[in-house]
Amino acid sequence: MQERAVERRAAGRRGDPLDPDRAVLDKIAGMQGDDRLIAERLHAIIRATAPGLVPKLWYGMPAYARDGKVVCFFQSAQKFKTRYATLGFSDQARLDHGLMWPTSFALIDMTPEVEAQVAALVKRSRA
Repeated sequence: MQERAVERRAAGRRGDPLDPDRAVLDKIAGMQGDDRLIAERLHAIIRATAPGLVPKLWYGMPAYARDGKVVCFFQSAQKFKTRYATLGFSDQARLDHGLMWPTSFALIDMTPEVEAQVAALVKRSRA
């Protein structure tokens, strides 16, 4: 919550940033090990698959928004002291399938198969 308050104050001081990638890329650069590698690949996949999603920080995490509303986000394992990083989707993602569907995915590594799955989810989420 503290990080979100800092983000809101910074946005109020500087208005909309000219480079929406900068804050997210800076946050990713500050990550360590596998978290950084996974976040870098996710960023590249999301930007290539859904260029209309705007990168932003959301509660201190890299996130991607449509019309100001977060569609997907990355949670590092290190920050949350978990054994895996997470790619999460909000209700804005429109991943609806039946009466129950997943909204977050554990990430251990970014293999070509995982990258393809992420790209498919992101593509579907912006429909």
